[in-house]
Amino acid sequence: MDASSDRTRLAAPPRKPLLIYDGDCGFCRLWIARWKEMTREAVDYAPSQEAAVRFPEIPPEDFDRSVQLIETDGSVFSGAEGVFRALAHGPRRGFPLWAYEHVPGAALVTEGAYEAVAGHRPFFSLLTRLVWGRSVEKPRYTISSGLFLRLVGIVYLAAFLSLWLQIDGLAGSDGILPAARFLDSVRSQTGGERYWFYPTLCWLDPSDAFLNILCGGGAFLSVLVILGVAPAPCLFLLWLFYLSLTIVCREFLGFQWDNLLLETGFLAILAAPLGLRCGLALSREPPRLVQLLVRLLLFRLIFSSGVVKLASGDPNWRNLTALQYHYETQPIPNSLSWYMHQLPASFQKLSCTVTFFCELLVPLFVFAPRRLRYFAFAGIVGLQVLLELTGNYAFFNWLTIVLCVPLLDDSAWPGRWREKLAAGREVVRRPGSRGVGAAAAPRWPVWITAPLSIVIFIVGTVHLAGSFRKRIAWPRPVLALTSAISPLRSVNGYGLFMVMTTRRPEIIIEGSNDGKTWLPYEFKWKPGDLKRRPPWVAPHQPRLDWQMWFAALADYRSNPWFLDFLTRLLQGSPDVLALLERNPYPSSPPRYIRASIYDYRFTSWDERRPDGSWWLREYKGLYCPVVSLRRDPASPLGNR
Repeated sequence: MDASSDRTRLAAPPRKPLLIYDGDCGFCRLWIARWKEMTREAVDYAPSQEAAVRFPEIPPEDFDRSVQLIETDGSVFSGAEGVFRALAHGPRRGFPLWAYEHVPGAALVTEGAYEAVAGHRPFFSLLTRLVWGRSVEKPRYTISSGLFLRLVGIVYLAAFLSLWLQIDGLAGSDGILPAARFLDSVRSQTGGERYWFYPTLCWLDPSDAFLNILCGGGAFLSVLVILGVAPAPCLFLLWLFYLSLTIVCREFLGFQWDNLLLETGFLAILAAPLGLRCGLALSREPPRLVQLLVRLLLFRLIFSSGVVKLASGDPNWRNLTALQYHYETQPIPNSLSWYMHQLPASFQKLSCTVTFFCELLVPLFVFAPRRLRYFAFAGIVGLQVLLELTGNYAFFNWLTIVLCVPLLDDSAWPGRWREKLAAGREVVRRPGSRGVGAAAAPRWPVWITAPLSIVIFIVGTVHLAGSFRKRIAWPRPVLALTSAISPLRSVNGYGLFMVMTTRRPEIIIEGSNDGKTWLPYEFKWKPGDLKRRPPWVAPHQPRLDWQMWFAALADYRSNPWFLDFLTRLLQGSPDVLALLERNPYPSSPPRYIRASIYDYRFTSWDERRPDGSWWLREYKGLYCPVVSLRRDPASPLGNR
């Protein structure tokens, strides 16, 4: 290929820049379609088989070797330079040409690459079809973007409804961690800065009624988002309501997927059109920066989860034995977890290898062309479906799948969908039509999305780097920015299952009136009764049951909420007791409470066969000593 430009000026130049290409080359036709879209009406395109006769000054062999760009002044450019000059006529497409002309070595490298591709067009044509598919034209994301917003609404609905069932027992006035008491304590120790460090609407009213209004209001707003009603303001209020609840519920809403919901919800605000109605397919895609941020969030979430497993130094991940323990020791197993645990060690090691593949390699393809993105979609969604089937992880798996939806461009959806949705948009646009909706709705302006994108990218990079557990000397302004926005919980670090637990301690709480006869409280979802089938509960998250799993891994003194929980049991709080499956003292609360620790493990096939037990357990001792609400020297237990 001759990559030099032919400076001969043609006697009869075209009225518009004209790019002439080999019309018999399928590879050329693919990319010409993409370039047409990029340059719009600024450049004409023609196959050499038709246009060459118009320009006899250009040798016929030049048309065979490379594309020829003919400018309106009659100058001719070929090869990579010709392509870059043609693209520079399109809006905001001048950077490649600038780099070609000003970056040392750029011209040599790009012309060499062009020559290599032109000399092996059949191979690169096949590669293009494998990576991009049948078309390399710019993908559209109108359907995926509209669906993404509605699915975020569904996840919000699940989260708010789940919390609404528990909010009084968790953070109500008679709950385990009363919101009003917490805010009073913060108010007594801080000044005006408390509104930034503890951003919650509960500063207006921390009452039980207001907590329920936030939960019920969140559920209502979620339905509006699902229906496509005023998506941007509704998504903002959803983010604000959920942030408010995470602040006052503290430990009970401190899980990674709570932060992930806030971060996804914030990006959904920026992705939402500003109109009062949002169709299932948007007439205008979200800003490119916002689309990139959604992919970056998905990448950080999945890739960090793989990195932390290796960076933690946990030998169970490094020797691929972690899944031999996972199904048994996860916070709330389901019945399929029992069956997965019975599979041979070789299968568990293979599954561990697949997990690393899905978490470390597959996320790289979220930024790739179409078919590689689809591969990333299939790999990540497949992993999430397996996690959903074999464990109870609240709405986390749902939300991760929602983040994968924007990887699919409109060509991934059935043709009937595209035709119907396109027809709907045309009705909205038709002059004189009374239709209103997302087709006429503006997007967020760049002066809002650009600064926010920069902040999210910088802070997200800091969190991603932290997953490698390496000390990095970040500039002070970067650290200050990261610290400043952390109370908003909307740019976070992730990394699930960093260290695999190899045993399952369970806390059994018992009450007594005489210090001799002890009756156990039964939780709704966590293991207790050995014969009870492990439940299916996701996307609902029983927050107390989850916290009991974490408490069992440490000492009760490092979990202050646990003593508050025991206190509420001794007081017979109806709201807290409603979080439990069985109260052994329905008439009046017991005088004493104690907590014992047991090691639980799944039964084997042979161990389960006699009486149908799913679990076996071994007593390990007291987790928390006997407690009572009052001092009673005459009691058989002495002073407590």
